[in-house]
Amino acid sequence: MPDLIEATSPPASRPAPPPVRGRWRQLSLLGGAMLVDGTESGLVTGLFPVIRHALGLSLGALGVLTAAGKLIGVLAAPLWVWAARRWSRKGVLVVSTGLWGVWGVAAGFSQNFAQLLLFVTILAAGYAAAHPLVPELLGDLFDSASRGRAVGALYGALALAGSVLGPLIGQLAGFRDGWRWGLWGVGALNILFGLVLLLCLRDPGRGAAEHQLADLDRTAREARTKIDLATVVSLFKIRSFAILLVSRLLSGHLLLSSFAVVYLVDVFGFTTQRAAVVLMPHGIGYLLGTLAGGFLADWAARRSPRHGLPGVLQGAQIAFAVLAFLGTQVHYGGIGTYALLFGLMGLTQGVNPSVNRPMVMAVTPPELRATAFTIYVSVFEALAWAAFGLGAGFLGQTYGLRPVFLAVLVVLMLVNGAFLTLLHLPYAKDVQRVQHELDLRREHALA
Repeated sequence: MPDLIEATSPPASRPAPPPVRGRWRQLSLLGGAMLVDGTESGLVTGLFPVIRHALGLSLGALGVLTAAGKLIGVLAAPLWVWAARRWSRKGVLVVSTGLWGVWGVAAGFSQNFAQLLLFVTILAAGYAAAHPLVPELLGDLFDSASRGRAVGALYGALALAGSVLGPLIGQLAGFRDGWRWGLWGVGALNILFGLVLLLCLRDPGRGAAEHQLADLDRTAREARTKIDLATVVSLFKIRSFAILLVSRLLSGHLLLSSFAVVYLVDVFGFTTQRAAVVLMPHGIGYLLGTLAGGFLADWAARRSPRHGLPGVLQGAQIAFAVLAFLGTQVHYGGIGTYALLFGLMGLTQGVNPSVNRPMVMAVTPPELRATAFTIYVSVFEALAWAAFGLGAGFLGQTYGLRPVFLAVLVVLMLVNGAFLTLLHLPYAKDVQRVQHELDLRREHALA
């Protein structure tokens, strides 16, 4: 075990470099970019009951909207990553997560489902850029010892903001054309934030937080930037990464954020405004989960490089499945009990990004992280989300949402927890391999 601990720490003869300057301020900007993206997509799902009534849609339409938004990301995310390598990550984020909000404004003018689907899908194509680029930038701002806390702070802040905005957005259901005003407002906010990113965001460069590379000049750090098919294929040969990809396909909790409100409306008979109340405790729980998960992840990695992070991730899946059964399969009458259980579900769900994102960063070299997150989030997670959304939309329309939630949020999550047992064997070796590669690069650069 000592050799594994040494592999994840800087050598004693070379003190750790100072933290990247202004890293928390830059992280807040990246969080703001993801917030405005998520708010716009969450508005459509959160207000779908009134959109369904306004445009005469069926439950299956929500599945189509969700799936289309995720599937377009499979195609768009690699293109954004390519553009970021050819030009700059900052420029791509300014356009894709900022100025792209014009399509949200256009979506507010939709007169039928075809128009809404078109604009929401184009909108999602732009937002797909943030999923690989923001984690890659985070990995270049924070070293391995602090990434768990940084990821926890990022997703925790997003959850806190979402917990406040979610119920407020739900109240738009009480106004005539409230969903349209919501899309117009968030789209305008996106455009304004794009200008903020243009003026304030600073890219530290790839490898800026790695102990072996931090004191090298940027040209030397970014010497290995060429990505071809062979390097992409090599990612699938990393056993830990391959296991995390399969686990992402089994992550049934992804369905909750898209169908939570409509589930409480259709299954338990709450109004849209009342059902949207659960979004606040869910967001607060998610916040606490990401913050606790970040500290827990950093502690677990130090305590046991081999079993720490895999064990935390595995436990989160099983705990969510138990809470999901209590929160979606039992009728309590009032909204208060659901609010409590949705908060606890958010707590266990929030642990995931604080653990799985640092794990992906740890087993991949800096120049491959954007590609890895494209595959992990924009492809595998998107495919899972699309499948769950389409399945819940059409199967829920035929058989009801309750059995669908039982199968996806409970049974599948238990399967996921059991599957992650496989992660305990290769993870520490994969981390050690990356550290060894970075040591060799340093020696080569200095020579």
